[in-house]
Amino acid sequence: MSRFFTTAGLARRSAQRPWIVIAAWVLALVIAGVAATQMQTMMEGELTNGVESAEATKLINDRLRSDAPVTETVIIRSESETVDSSAFHAHVETVAAELHGFDQLVTGVVSYYDLGAAGAPGADAMVAEDGSGLLLQVEMGSDIDAAGDHAREYLDTIRSLNTSGFEVMTVGDVSANEEILQVAADDLGKSQNYGLPAALIVLVLVFGALVAAGVPIVVGLLAVAVAMGLASGISQFFELDFFITNMIAMIGLAVGIDYSLFIIERYREERRNGIEKLNAITVAGATASKAVVFSGLTTTMALVGMFLLPMTTFQSLAIGAMLAVGVSVFAALTLIPAILSLLGDRVNWPRLRRRSNDSGSQPEANGVWARITRSVMRRPVIAMVLAIGLLLGATAPIIDLNTGQTGIEALPESDIKTAFEALREDFYVGALAPVEIVIDGDTENPAVMASTERLIGALEQDPNYGLASIEVNDAGDLALISVPMQSDANADESFAAIDELRSNLIPDAFADAPATVLVTGGSAMIDDFNTVLNDWMPIVFAFVLGFAFIVLTVAFRSIVVPFMSIFMNLLSVGAAYGMLVLAFQKGYGEFLGLTHTPVIEAWIPVFLFCVLFGLSMDYHFFLLSRIREHFDLTGNNDEAVATGLQATGKIITGAALIMVVVFGAFAAGRMVTFQQLGFGLAVSVLIDATIVRSILVPSLMKVLGKYNWYLPSWLSWMPNVAIEGKRPELSRDEPYGGFAPAPAGGDD
Repeated sequence: MSRFFTTAGLARRSAQRPWIVIAAWVLALVIAGVAATQMQTMMEGELTNGVESAEATKLINDRLRSDAPVTETVIIRSESETVDSSAFHAHVETVAAELHGFDQLVTGVVSYYDLGAAGAPGADAMVAEDGSGLLLQVEMGSDIDAAGDHAREYLDTIRSLNTSGFEVMTVGDVSANEEILQVAADDLGKSQNYGLPAALIVLVLVFGALVAAGVPIVVGLLAVAVAMGLASGISQFFELDFFITNMIAMIGLAVGIDYSLFIIERYREERRNGIEKLNAITVAGATASKAVVFSGLTTTMALVGMFLLPMTTFQSLAIGAMLAVGVSVFAALTLIPAILSLLGDRVNWPRLRRRSNDSGSQPEANGVWARITRSVMRRPVIAMVLAIGLLLGATAPIIDLNTGQTGIEALPESDIKTAFEALREDFYVGALAPVEIVIDGDTENPAVMASTERLIGALEQDPNYGLASIEVNDAGDLALISVPMQSDANADESFAAIDELRSNLIPDAFADAPATVLVTGGSAMIDDFNTVLNDWMPIVFAFVLGFAFIVLTVAFRSIVVPFMSIFMNLLSVGAAYGMLVLAFQKGYGEFLGLTHTPVIEAWIPVFLFCVLFGLSMDYHFFLLSRIREHFDLTGNNDEAVATGLQATGKIITGAALIMVVVFGAFAAGRMVTFQQLGFGLAVSVLIDATIVRSILVPSLMKVLGKYNWYLPSWLSWMPNVAIEGKRPELSRDEPYGGFAPAPAGGDD
């Protein structure tokens, strides 16, 4: 019974009942397809550890307003008229009337003319300095989701109001969210349209057969679809970020195809060695599938590190990636054996080329990868120094790494981006995300009133802020000061102003007042996000590194291999960070179609670290397990390294290329966030599969020699899990059957 729960037993049982397994997966696909239509996602995450901005927002929602008002800022500009002309006034009235008529969405429209006629303060702030444009504030209730349901109709209405003499634009959360949703959907479709054909070409080159190349694509797509369905179920109970769909597609395609590649190639290798079909599937299950399980486990646990971050965005993206990995692993353990059982040797149809080792011989250390390895090991110190130097050189730009949050300005060219730039040029973009200062105390207390007046006076004297307004709740125990900033919410000047407000202006104004004063708003939230991220990153790094060390120690019964692997992974991750800086911050990636941005999304580095540490284990498990297998047989370290690289070189290169093209396809999209994520993943995988695996691994293992496999005696109690390379020793009278050689060229 225990063998049923091994990877070999699961593979064999799946191969013996292929139609049941396939039917179960088809049923899962149908259920997932239905469930995916009920996916509930959010556009903005939140901090969950009680930071100041989150506490202030909660006070506002609990005691002043149940939900923040949803507003859009409409910009009306003219090259020939000014706001004082009757023609301009008439067009504004037309726009306002049209928007008022959109009663299923718009609840109110406030214009400069309305405020000016009433002598309201702040009216002048709604007019461009040269008088060529003005702003309308469009109110849309308090439900951002309900407003989003009509966003497309609203944008179409705005476009219809443009005339030859007047330009009408809109900017705000509703329009920006709609634009982001559309771009993300377009990018997802584009990534699949380009990534899948490119991956198929790589698979054809690796396998030399169309059927063998097509199976991993099918499995990858199936894994993505089922993971989407599971995510939809989770979304009913846990808020998930909208980009979880892109994350599942990117990670699911990459690992789903890669895991299938490793298992199918191992099966074909065993068939070439004369092993009967069912037993070849069992061997692949006992070896390659076992490595897949360890790789998937390591990737999953690396992603668990992201749950330590008290941010719903990180947690939901980690859930998406973990679902993609988990479903891919389960598909590799069950669906792939079932498909191989039905296809048999037809998996090699049509054979596009002859293989040099079709005779069935075991991989020998005399191929191209073995020759490269021996060349490196002849001068191991020189090769090691050159490789490390190259990686450190690629890492060097990290000193200029500037993390933050890209906003609307990072969107691709669109009406929304044009409106945002117009707002920044002619007005002040800080009006979109005003600073909100919450005063929690008796608002009629003389000391509180005096302190509030002092603070408003200080804000009026500060050039960073515009005209402040104040609102008090009915109970008189909470006041809210709203003040727009003169700079973008993402700007360094805004963060400095928030720090000055919290550190000096508020303490000076409320030194003796019996009230608690908290700051929230766009800039404050971003600043708190960055602070929390910086505080928690060392903890996440320590967790991921510690777990990777434990898994590698158990897997390879060595304390040297974990140190070596972690060192190499840190080099490749550091190089990826450096390349991100060059490509995006320095702008050298523009010739590749990448967007030049002043910052790298704050969450990208930590997410890259967690994902890459997991994904890089794929290659380490498959490569080092083959090296360890040969070392255990011969005791010859140099030959073990050469044989291991020869046995895995082509398949690992193919797997890496697949990840590169899948991640690269996402980097080719228009959304800057996924450009950065896709580029970082693609570069790191490419570095890991070339410089690290081809040069650094053999040179380090040559220098270390037999100490590669050193395990202190006090750790000898650890179980020997033997990840890959050991065929199950089964006799003919065991339930699994023996390993009878297959007839030459036969299927069974």
